[in-house]
Amino acid sequence: ILARTLQKVELSAEKKGVEPQRFADDVSASFRDLLTTLNISNDKFIRTTDPDHKEAVKHFWKHLVDKGYIYKGTYSGWYSVRDECFYNESELVEGKAPTGAEVEWVAKEESYFFKLSEFEDKLLDLYENNPNFIAPQSRKNEVVSFVKSGLRDLSVSRASFTWGIPVPDDEEQVMYVWIDALANYISALGYPNTDGDYEKYWPASLHVVGKDILRFHAVYWPAFLMAADIPLPKRLFAHGWWTKDGEKISKSLGNVIDPNDLVEKYGVDQTRFFMMTEVNFGSDGDFSDSAMILRINTNLANELGNLCQRTLSMVFKNCGKAVPAEIGEFTPEDEALLQSARSLQERTSTFISEQAIQKYANAMIEMVWDTNKYIDQMEPWALKKTDPERMATVLYVILEVLRYVGILYQPLIPDSANKILDLLVIPEDERDFEHLTEDYMIKKGTAITKPVGVFPRIEVPEPAAV
Repeated sequence: ILARTLQKVELSAEKKGVEPQRFADDVSASFRDLLTTLNISNDKFIRTTDPDHKEAVKHFWKHLVDKGYIYKGTYSGWYSVRDECFYNESELVEGKAPTGAEVEWVAKEESYFFKLSEFEDKLLDLYENNPNFIAPQSRKNEVVSFVKSGLRDLSVSRASFTWGIPVPDDEEQVMYVWIDALANYISALGYPNTDGDYEKYWPASLHVVGKDILRFHAVYWPAFLMAADIPLPKRLFAHGWWTKDGEKISKSLGNVIDPNDLVEKYGVDQTRFFMMTEVNFGSDGDFSDSAMILRINTNLANELGNLCQRTLSMVFKNCGKAVPAEIGEFTPEDEALLQSARSLQERTSTFISEQAIQKYANAMIEMVWDTNKYIDQMEPWALKKTDPERMATVLYVILEVLRYVGILYQPLIPDSANKILDLLVIPEDERDFEHLTEDYMIKKGTAITKPVGVFPRIEVPEPAAV
């Protein structure tokens, strides 16, 4: 969901000499293109400029007015255009917002207010009675502390700019960005119509947001929904920020990372893999080219890629260019590795339910480690002459483990995972998680083609001699 900021858009458009709508259209297109580049699927792409959304927000506003939670008053205080947020004097740090953004003094002006102060106890009860509502725990502590410090009624409209949805029955006022943007979680599902998608998908199981906008999602949004008698989402998860080589990423430092450049330089799956393995999701992480190259070469090229290549090459060369047709009884070592693969889905599903993406990835990496350890211990290349049946059994076990690995790696590295499944000749209609059972074990005697590498190593040029 792409949430539009109002005054920021208007000012940015003005600097570029274009209309705000044109500016927003261009930004929207760049996000859509990036989803395609990164091979990210989405059911719907939401814009708060969509006509249906505007009507939904007007209905939402009127409902809050009818419930007695919005009133007109006057406001003055510190405001950050970048954050689209008002700050109390006590929140400022050396004259700036807590985020480091510049603030400006807003002289006394008329504004509509939401009665946020009435929800302080209700919000604290929500956090206490639903300990998993906000994650990670450190972010929850920040939110609880903010609410306990006392809530004031929230300005929810501005008269100093025109880009946005006009307040119903008062065209001089434009709705504050967050009451507009947050409502797209329900407008996307057809609200105010409560049938169809709304009935099917609301309340949402999870909102994933940046840590800098957690306050709006964990304080304002639940209060708006409580006021409107709409069920709350079940969980909020705040992710961290990336730094580069230990420094904050900013245009002024000239160290902005363009995801398109990473994909062109390293590959889409390699980029996805690094982002999901390098940092614990929810924490801040640091990017460096050296760390990314090390991760790609170690976990993908050397470990997973090499395991696929040497196993399939041995099968192609020594088993008649097909999955072994005849194998022996499984040994305790074979059964232990197969059982580990069979339990992999249960372990990884638990991690995903906790948004522990790095743990999911690490479980996959460890499965590959264990399989590499197994092949080194079993030495199928030595068994070729001494015990061909045992060699075939060992290779079959590894192929079956790679089937599990390929299927479960699809959410992280979809293209590469499917290349592995192609090499294993797994039918396209047998690649879902429901096929991770013994009923779909890799078929004996299936012909395979000569294997090709899936993950090329990233070669690092030697430093020039001085």
